[in-house]
Amino acid sequence: MIRALVTGGSGAIGAAIARALAAAGRHVYVHANSQLERAASVATAIVADGGSAEAIRFDVTDGEKTWLALEKLLSAGPIQIIINNAGIHDDAVMPGMRPEQWSRVIDVSLNGFFNVTQPLLLPMIRTRWGRIVNISSVAAIAGNRGQTNYAAAKAGLHGAARSLSLELASRGITVNTVAPGIIESPMIADAFPPEAIAQLVPMKRAGRPEEVADLVAFLASSRAGYISGQLVSINGGMI
Repeated sequence: MIRALVTGGSGAIGAAIARALAAAGRHVYVHANSQLERAASVATAIVADGGSAEAIRFDVTDGEKTWLALEKLLSAGPIQIIINNAGIHDDAVMPGMRPEQWSRVIDVSLNGFFNVTQPLLLPMIRTRWGRIVNISSVAAIAGNRGQTNYAAAKAGLHGAARSLSLELASRGITVNTVAPGIIESPMIADAFPPEAIAQLVPMKRAGRPEEVADLVAFLASSRAGYISGQLVSINGGMI
């Protein structure tokens, strides 16, 4: 059975991706840092539905601890699907942004991508098949006031994915980036009331986590073997 790792798997999008990959027959590691209980609930629900999953915990910003956690997973064989979904917001307009706000957001999304992906590459390369999908944001493409840190981190994922895709293309491994727009979650209810969504999104609604998950699951499948180095938006026609 092909094994998949979904970082940030306790959130709305991460959990939906974990469920979609499990439904495709993958064994899914549902990752969390501070929300292990939620990740465990996602994994338990997947198993109850007949899938294969387990929850794991580590801090993607800590390279050493991430390596130790991944080393344990690799003892059972390669991870052939990596979904780099972990990310955080810490918004402020840049003139008033504290250095730690910049550093922490970059650390989770961009340094976390490196800390998780790099140790898994050689075992994946030896299998000559793999899928890496990074979860970015519409903010990385269009920008968003108060999110220079978040936009920089998420835009960096696409540049990294584009370069890594060239390095891995001959080994049967694809690397792509998905950029969601406004997606339903507990976090967006206050930030994007229905009238704001109607103004911003041509489709007049927020996307569903399952819609993002379906796209990611396709990119992580054998059917998407000729798609690599791409940035795919899913935003209801925003841009």
